[in-house]
Amino acid sequence: MRLDAVREPHGPVPLASNAITRRSLFLSPSFERAPCASLMSSTVRSGTTRTHADNTRADPLDAPDADDNNDSLEAGDEKLRSGIQSIEVGFRLLDVLTHEPRAMMLRDLAQRAGMSPAKAHRYLVSFLRLGVVAQDPLSGRYELGGFALQLGLARLARVDGVKLARIALAELRDRLDLTVGIAVWGNQGPTMVHWMESSYPAKASLKLGDVMPLLSSATGLLFAAYLPASKTAAMLERELADSRRSAHHGGPRTREEVDALLAEVRRHEAARVEGMLLPTIHAFSMPVFDSTGELALGLVALGHEGAFDIRWGGEIDTALRDCAQKLSYELGYSAAPRHESE
Repeated sequence: MRLDAVREPHGPVPLASNAITRRSLFLSPSFERAPCASLMSSTVRSGTTRTHADNTRADPLDAPDADDNNDSLEAGDEKLRSGIQSIEVGFRLLDVLTHEPRAMMLRDLAQRAGMSPAKAHRYLVSFLRLGVVAQDPLSGRYELGGFALQLGLARLARVDGVKLARIALAELRDRLDLTVGIAVWGNQGPTMVHWMESSYPAKASLKLGDVMPLLSSATGLLFAAYLPASKTAAMLERELADSRRSAHHGGPRTREEVDALLAEVRRHEAARVEGMLLPTIHAFSMPVFDSTGELALGLVALGHEGAFDIRWGGEIDTALRDCAQKLSYELGYSAAPRHESE
């Protein structure tokens, strides 16, 4: 078989459609899910191995792909703008492995990535050599390799969650004209570390460094619901004692009421309050998780009654939730845990 005779059923993608292909690849909904890679015990770095599970004949290693031939036609600035299509095509295999909970046989991996097994194998040979992919020597199945883990760890070591959140919330504030903020857990409790007003300020007497109450603010409820009880127990007890002595009946007064309230936050995966801390002020708070599944920070949006969509599933809930989920992905969080290969 000629080395350049392997083609997809409908031929290579024309260069004129590259921009659309790349845009759909990198902006697809699958990239909003957070990946979590696991290592296999051994890595096969030979490109001539026949897998037991697939019984697929290995192609010669150094044959140029049709995509590579197309790349050679471009030059100078045009090539810089167009990128290297073969890298983007090969990345589809890594995307599938990232979101698949188990190691995969070649034919299944190729099908999910939208290419022939022969074409997928050529990419996998290179990925094996680089350590991006590992292959089980017994089953022949493919999994993410050691370098993929090192790449992820390097990203996590450099990422600044608050910085990313500031950028994301600035876009959200401008798009929906909301007052938004960022809270983290500090020595005294949930603390506001960033604040951006809308064109219609909520006139909330909040400022940077303010510590939010656990039981009467959306931010506090969020942290109380997701942090370990050992971190929040003392603060909760103090606020419950104050609530029992107060004439105001808006907040919980017993531990049972607190537990029910926090269970509701976890059920919605978000917290909201309607005029509880400040009269006529409504607020949402959404969780951003890190790579360990711990709460890293909370995103806050608030506004005046009548001008703030407080509905679950409304515009503000949806936009802030989407923002929080994307930030969690950037921090390495995976909502669906991966399982060991069978």
